[in-house]
Amino acid sequence: MGYTIAVVGATGNVGHEMLNILAEREFPADKVYAVASRRSIGREVSYGDSILKCQDLEQFDFTGVDFCLMSAGGDISKKWSPKIGAMGCIVIDNSSAWRYDEEVPLVIPEVNADVLTEYMARDKRKNIIANPNCSTMQLLVALKPLHDKYGIKRVVVSTYQSTSGGGKAAMDELWTQTKGIFVTDAPTPEVFTKQIAFNVIPHIDVFLDDGYTKEEWKMKAETKKILDPKIKLTATCVRVPVFVGHAEAVNIECEREIPADEARELLRESPGLMVIDKREDGGYITPVECVGDYATFVSRIREDSTIDNGLDLWIVSDNLRKGAALNTVQIAESMINRGLIKKSD
Repeated sequence: MGYTIAVVGATGNVGHEMLNILAEREFPADKVYAVASRRSIGREVSYGDSILKCQDLEQFDFTGVDFCLMSAGGDISKKWSPKIGAMGCIVIDNSSAWRYDEEVPLVIPEVNADVLTEYMARDKRKNIIANPNCSTMQLLVALKPLHDKYGIKRVVVSTYQSTSGGGKAAMDELWTQTKGIFVTDAPTPEVFTKQIAFNVIPHIDVFLDDGYTKEEWKMKAETKKILDPKIKLTATCVRVPVFVGHAEAVNIECEREIPADEARELLRESPGLMVIDKREDGGYITPVECVGDYATFVSRIREDSTIDNGLDLWIVSDNLRKGAALNTVQIAESMINRGLIKKSD
């Protein structure tokens, strides 16, 4: 008998990807339910060769459900995740609602899956596991093996984040503005603060008192919680006119000498990564090429001659896949592989 899965937020971009990935990876599920808001009752979504009809979150019975893959936004997660977790179901949440809760593990399986064992051994727990921010996720998959060997002290990262990180409305705004520029005038920005078509916007999420945005703060806070609290990180997060795929220019400073050739081979051997790094025209990965792939790609690996023990990297990943849906499914897989959850009767 397999596991029972409920995907909450099944009609959204990430919800669709969760269902696709569950089918692609042949997750050992006997039952998969698509759950969404009341206005989506009866709406059909694809799961492999099957069609699922959405059920109402307000009326859905989570009794006997093993995993709830939650991608319905922070407010809904804050309201529903504790209730679902109290029923014995493991909630793996894709919003920011629980990432900074000290009682909730923040997990990237390639980086810190070991925290799952400790969490499930607790007598009292919320049964909620948090998915990190998409920009943090691809960064730390690449930094983990380097930190283990060379000891990362400081990280400077500039992100180039696609519009899909802002949801369907953000993607639609890029499409509408792009068409408008060629046909008439570009429409007034509604989702973004400035025109996104043929432009870049150095502003993701709200501004904080220190001048950083919340997206930039998230990368710092999550790196400390997941990888190492001693790492210093500064970020500049930029929205770019790309539909899917986040890219990052990363500079790291380590405690020990970090030769580029040695780092390149280490990254090639590390889980979740693919190194495409040829010093020639096109010998690197761009967001367009990463769409639909599970891997986090690393290119442009080179030593930074301006500091001791410095290295530069270019990191690219499909933010809807590894940056959200894939990581959620991988957490569930990790729990099963570690024998941390038994199948419901």
